[in-house]
Amino acid sequence: MAKSVFDAPQFKSEEGAFAYVEAQLWPNGPVCPHCGNCDQGRIRKMEGKTTRLGLHKCNECRKPFTVRMGTIFESSHLALHLWLQVIHLMCASKKGISTRQIQRMLQCSMKTAWFLTHRIREAMRSGDVTPFGGNGGVVEVDETFIGKKKGMPKRRAFHHKMKVLALLDRDSGQARTMVIEDVRAETIMPIVLANVEREARIMTDEHSGYRDAGKWFAGHGTTSHGRGEYVNLEDRTIHSNTVEGYFSIFKRGMKGVYQHCTEQHLHRYLAEFEFRYNNREKFEISDTVRAEIALRGVVGKRLTYKTASLAN
Repeated sequence: MAKSVFDAPQFKSEEGAFAYVEAQLWPNGPVCPHCGNCDQGRIRKMEGKTTRLGLHKCNECRKPFTVRMGTIFESSHLALHLWLQVIHLMCASKKGISTRQIQRMLQCSMKTAWFLTHRIREAMRSGDVTPFGGNGGVVEVDETFIGKKKGMPKRRAFHHKMKVLALLDRDSGQARTMVIEDVRAETIMPIVLANVEREARIMTDEHSGYRDAGKWFAGHGTTSHGRGEYVNLEDRTIHSNTVEGYFSIFKRGMKGVYQHCTEQHLHRYLAEFEFRYNNREKFEISDTVRAEIALRGVVGKRLTYKTASLAN
């Protein structure tokens, strides 16, 4: 019998939402965001008739708090169960869900929907800097171009477009992406060197920015896309098709769903696609589990509207 995931208590009421978020963020009981106190004997739940839902008081610093404080939910007027609905939708939609769609579903303003989704993308952002390619693994590296840089006249090729660099660890299946200023070796190689172990084998296309990669790593395999070569026929491990596949998902989402993005926000969209890719079904991570992982990333990542909308 079919059953909607939104029948779960956390999506239907504020009581269910607070209970769910507290269980995810406070598995060992409430933690005071003001002083860090986690002694359950020194924290009490306020349960007066006029007390707002989920309010606790710390007996150490004598300040009140809820599970919203210190997270992307802080100071938001949107109901917590609606936040959870949008988090689930963004985690379950392979190519994303547009701001306009969120606005229609929540019946809110475009400003609210836009800011809401950017805060969720901030929660999805990973701070992991563990180098790829340990134990002699293969790391694919590639760059792509998308959109148009503000103020740049449209020209041939890619010079007016925004540039994105991606690294993909073939063994772990994890991707890491970043916005770059240009595709020169002086820009690309320091990033690759900082994110890839020296014993790794690097796979790239024929772009000149990678020409010296073999000096730094255990191996460097290339294919010439300009000549129609996408897999080396003598050694079929030499290709960058996996990272190209990652870019295809990213571009379909950016062009088909989001349609427009400025350079100042591109890193957050990259974080969103990277998060879904690194927590995909291949690793037996369901939509529900993926949303739980995103929820656990909300702490310490409060984003204000001024910060989100501020131009570079």
